[in-house]
Amino acid sequence: MTGFRSFAVCALAVLTAASLASAQQAQRITPNFKDADITQIAEAVSAATGKNFIIDPRVRAQVTMLSSTALSPAAFYEAFLSILQVYGFIAVPAGDVVKILPDANARQIPSIDLPDHVSATSDEIVTQVIDVKNVSAAQLVPILRPMIPQYGHLAAYPSSNILIISDRAGNVNRMMRIIRRIDQVANQDPEIVPLQNASASEIVRVVNSFYQGAAAIEGVAVKVVADERSNSVLIGGDQAQRLRIRALIAHLDTPLEAGGDTRVRYLHYANAEKIAPKLKEQITGITQAAPGATGTGAQASPLAQAEKNAMVWADPTNNALVITAPPKIMRAVMDIVDKLDIRRPQVLVEAIIAEVDVDKSAELGINWAAFSKGDNVPAGSFVSPVGGTSIVDLAGAIQNPANVSTALLQGTTIGIGRIAGTGVNFAAMVRAIRGDTNTNVVATPSAVTMDNQEAELKVAQEVPFVTGQFTNTTAVTGGSVNPFQTIQRQEVGTILKVTPTISAEGTSVMLKISIESSSIGQKPAGAVDLVTNKRTITTTVLIEDGGVVVLGGLIEDNSVKGEQRVPYLGNIPLIGLLFKTRNATSTKNNLILFIRPKILRDPAQAAFETDLKYNYMMDQQKDLSRREALPLLPGVSRGKLEPPPPPPKPGNPTPAPESGAAPEGAAPAPQSSPPPAPPPQGKP
Repeated sequence: MTGFRSFAVCALAVLTAASLASAQQAQRITPNFKDADITQIAEAVSAATGKNFIIDPRVRAQVTMLSSTALSPAAFYEAFLSILQVYGFIAVPAGDVVKILPDANARQIPSIDLPDHVSATSDEIVTQVIDVKNVSAAQLVPILRPMIPQYGHLAAYPSSNILIISDRAGNVNRMMRIIRRIDQVANQDPEIVPLQNASASEIVRVVNSFYQGAAAIEGVAVKVVADERSNSVLIGGDQAQRLRIRALIAHLDTPLEAGGDTRVRYLHYANAEKIAPKLKEQITGITQAAPGATGTGAQASPLAQAEKNAMVWADPTNNALVITAPPKIMRAVMDIVDKLDIRRPQVLVEAIIAEVDVDKSAELGINWAAFSKGDNVPAGSFVSPVGGTSIVDLAGAIQNPANVSTALLQGTTIGIGRIAGTGVNFAAMVRAIRGDTNTNVVATPSAVTMDNQEAELKVAQEVPFVTGQFTNTTAVTGGSVNPFQTIQRQEVGTILKVTPTISAEGTSVMLKISIESSSIGQKPAGAVDLVTNKRTITTTVLIEDGGVVVLGGLIEDNSVKGEQRVPYLGNIPLIGLLFKTRNATSTKNNLILFIRPKILRDPAQAAFETDLKYNYMMDQQKDLSRREALPLLPGVSRGKLEPPPPPPKPGNPTPAPESGAAPEGAAPAPQSSPPPAPPPQGKP
């Protein structure tokens, strides 16, 4: 088999030589090789072109070349160079000979320039020096490097701004065309775009943020700079990019709805005088945190100066805010106002103060005395006050009826006795007193207030209490004495203070509440002035909307028994009753306080609760307006409540804030079910 292959190769070589000889005469060659050694093809090319080849020993390859058309000797040589490229070899001219070497040594082999000696479509190794005029040669190296094969060479000389390329002529020619397209003279004159409404720095920030990613990906050399003094934007770069940026700036440079840097914002629900100081603090914080805000004088940027000069003040007459600020701060302030100027829900707080007091007291006793006006006659008595009165008081009242005290008239008193000039005198008194006091107090104070707003309901009397007294003797009036007293007035009645806070979910209410219920009580023995009964609760509770919670209470049961008697004699059964007095007291106090909040989210719920209270008062008036058989003031009618006005029509809703949408933090929509009924007017 090996002998046959050698024979075929030799026969092919003889045929090729014969065909080349004839082709040389006709100047046309039709090469056809199959598994021929590359040295044999080099011999055929040498014979056809007359070139001398020196083949490196490392050049080894079996080549197949098929052609159906005749080639000239020059075309045959170019085809031979293509074969060398395919198999990783190069042909290096060196005088009258051509060295055929592996392409790994192409960088160290001297080569020729492209335009003068080699065709632009040739596969011959050439070295080209390219002068780059408009762009940086160093910046082109990473762009062109992937287009150069491993054996090629590409380098930049920054001082002269040139590129050095060593590769086959066809690839070098392609690289030169690419470089010529890149190395174009761009329009370097910047365009100035004056702005009429927007801020130049704000426009530049938006444009740079929008084109930053695209410029990094596409390599677009475009630059946008703001001139704060003239409020203009300077654009430099590619013409197509300039047109796109100009169109974007034209869309952004549109006037605000209100126009200018000063706006008047009318508030619907918030208080302008309270919001204005807080907005000033907010603007100060924004300007201090802004870049360039630390500069002073000429060092501060115009934008920082404009932000520093921003101001806001309140007009109480119209409940409006007047704001002067750059667009960025203006938007921030308006967003804050939109969140604060909302319709806050109201809370109806109803309290129930239920008090039931039962006081019972009883006293029973006997007083007696026996004496004689004679000499050396013994005397005896048992005198103990019963209900604040003794037998001595009774004897004094008999002698001087004008000095009868009120305590003597209470209860039942039975007296018997003898008072004479001679003989034994005696007197006896039986006194019994029973007192029952029942108190039933149900107070239902209520108040409506805004969310997070304190409300106070006060139904009380100013009661004077003596705090001190003294006398003053003056010589002007002849030494008369002028008594003087100092008093202090205290409120006695029902006082309700409440601050509701609706939860974020809008289903519960946190109440900071203080309830006081006071009244004037009975003056006990030994008291120098009036006595007040006071019940107070101060607490913070969390209650569901419409729920009732007990705040606190007092349940007290006191029982007191007393007895005064003569020792030993008072312990004798039956007879001992003559020598003792007894008293008993039983007191029961029941005091409970309840609270119920209702969230009034819209005017309909507020009107519903108002109608309930209004109708209740009208019913109470009807009960008091019954006709009398014999009126004391005929023809004089009592005042009465008129029927409540009709509710507002659904077509006239309460105006919403300026933003048009319900702001965040607003209470949720009201429930479809009607609010619960009011508490009963009586015992809970």
